Amino acid sequence: MSNNHPFAQDALKTIDLEIETLEQLKKHISDDFIAACELILKCQGRVIIIGMGKSGHIASKIAATLASTGTPAFFVHPAEAGHGDFGMITRQDVVIAISNSGSTPELTSLIPMIKRLDIPLIAISSKPQSALAQAADISMNLGVEKEACPHNLAPTSSTTATLVLGDALAIALLNAKNFSAEDFANSHPSGALGKRLLLKVSDLMKTGASLPIVTSQSTLEDAILEISSKGLGMTLISDDNKTLNGIFTDGDLRRIFQQSLYQKGLNIAEVMGKRPKTIIEDAMAIEALSLMNQLKITTLAVLNHQNEIAGIIHMHDLVREGIA
Repeated sequence: MSNNHPFAQDALKTIDLEIETLEQLKKHISDDFIAACELILKCQGRVIIIGMGKSGHIASKIAATLASTGTPAFFVHPAEAGHGDFGMITRQDVVIAISNSGSTPELTSLIPMIKRLDIPLIAISSKPQSALAQAADISMNLGVEKEACPHNLAPTSSTTATLVLGDALAIALLNAKNFSAEDFANSHPSGALGKRLLLKVSDLMKTGASLPIVTSQSTLEDAILEISSKGLGMTLISDDNKTLNGIFTDGDLRRIFQQSLYQKGLNIAEVMGKRPKTIIEDAMAIEALSLMNQLKITTLAVLNHQNEIAGIIHMHDLVREGIA
């Protein structure tokens, strides 16, 4: 396949135009951008992002990015704002209005109400002399002169520049707030990163009746039955269900038969592992995964801070939650 194909040529031309747009955007990162960051940092409420059409889609994404990186924000549709949704906006908020032309009627019609309530207004546009830019407390100029669309009509370069500027705002604010990976996890509890940073061993371990346990007086046959009934490929050995005396796994069972050590009624204490690998119950689940990988095992006995049996965690538990 050749880059000389018309489709490839159009793609390359579009990418080049949008790269050029972003290079121009870099030149417009100035005191207005700094002032916008400072204003948002002082905001006691939320950042409200508004925009129509394609700019509205970008506004919604910027709001989502801000919210997930430590700056409470949400999108309000400007047309709906004129029919009741303006009630979602308070005097403690900051409004960011996005319009490449700076003259979108649905946005400019909201300016009087924004001013009446003395709500700080940040404009993002490519027309510093537009009604929106002139009315704003802070105006950030995208500097977009030409869309990638050959008719200079479809929002392309302008929406790319707006999206990147929104990302730049989010990251600048994230750094200013010392927003950490743990903070990010708290706003993404169902995501893979959230689970890796938030879930503890105690959240995933098997406990109670699901634990395979036999006593040190049990026979090998007893241990095999317990392993089979609980389905974890191993059993703990404990005389009081608290103190961990040892562990016996299906791997240990295979070795017994491979080495011809089996005899009926063999006491489990004679063949159990006397130094089982353990982890504390309030350790992070990701630590359990790391230890399993390091030791090349699939289960860990879990102890509490009194060094008593708390449960068992299996690799399957970690895989099921998307941690492994």
